Amino acid sequence: MMNFTVHRNKRYRATIRLVLLEQLAGNDAVAEALREAGFTNVSVEGAGATRVAEATWPLDDASAPLPSQLVSVSEVEEA
Repeated sequence: MMNFTVHRNKRYRATIRLVLLEQLAGNDAVAEALREAGFTNVSVEGAGATRVAEATWPLDDASAPLPSQLVSVSEVEEA
């Protein structure tokens, strides 16, 4: 599993691939899981297996292994 580092006050976009029963989760449930992990200003779009989420990391920089459901994660450049 690959590690990823999030940085304070940066915004991220993630493509999430859900499998089996996970696909039944609504976008609100996916967003709540991100909030529980510490993210704020969370938005989730999509349905079924593929969702796209954007969220801000307000805490100190942190590294952790990426869950298998995260297909890609990138920092969103501010306009």
